[in-house]
Amino acid sequence: MVVRVPQLCLKLFLLKKMTDKSKFFRDTLALSQKLHFSMNPKKVDQEKRAKVMSKGLPKQIPIKGVHNIILVASGKGGVGKSTTAVNLATSLKLNYPAKNIGLLDADVFGPTVPLMMNLNDTPLLTKENLMIPLTNYGVQCMSMGFLIEKGSPVIWRGLMVMQALERLIRQVHWDEIDYLIVDTPPGTGDTMLSIIQNLPIAGLVENMSNVKCTNCASNLRIFGDGTSKLSEELGCKILSSLPLEGDISMCADEGTPIAVSGRNKDIEECFKKIGESVVAFCHK
Repeated sequence: MVVRVPQLCLKLFLLKKMTDKSKFFRDTLALSQKLHFSMNPKKVDQEKRAKVMSKGLPKQIPIKGVHNIILVASGKGGVGKSTTAVNLATSLKLNYPAKNIGLLDADVFGPTVPLMMNLNDTPLLTKENLMIPLTNYGVQCMSMGFLIEKGSPVIWRGLMVMQALERLIRQVHWDEIDYLIVDTPPGTGDTMLSIIQNLPIAGLVENMSNVKCTNCASNLRIFGDGTSKLSEELGCKILSSLPLEGDISMCADEGTPIAVSGRNKDIEECFKKIGESVVAFCHK
């Protein structure tokens, strides 16, 4: 422990000059050495900060059976993270059929992967008591939505949430996944912070970037150029810009990701481009 007590240190140095042989001095000096008193406030702050951060963040532990993990994240909800995660996963499988693709729905409170991937069964267990992911479109999927009754609210707090997340991540029999796409929860709460730990950014996906006018067919940028500014601030590129398109939400509600639906070739090409960028980033 490092304690910043300069006044006490000064008294110890003065005391040493007056009575080097006193028992009081020897005991006090031993105590100061044990506590590592420091006269350098900057060093104290850095060491204390490092100690606090080492306790506050969980250790990074590899997920057995998973080679690359890609998080789809945002600082808020309602921006299309789940839609992007689902279509990225299915597009990767479509364009890299020899690769094993996984999709983890880490949104414990509002899981939507079961709907978008058209999966409603309960996972089976292996002999080791590990859950076997449900599969559709060639993608191995795991979600809290598979473990609760359809339509039931999840009213959990604190430790229960973290235990559920731990189970979804580590008590699953991932079958040698080359790329695991993680649909993260909205916001910046405990669940999100437990997943993201100073990870490098592969790039930005600009969702709902524009809408096509039904009269003149021109693209209208309804939210401005904020993504470009953010890209510059973070020092990363924009992987793709997706329009506000009705086909995307309709396909999601039907359980057929638009990336593999055949309905919109332009959107399919966007997700193919995102997938190629992600694969290249993983193998830099």
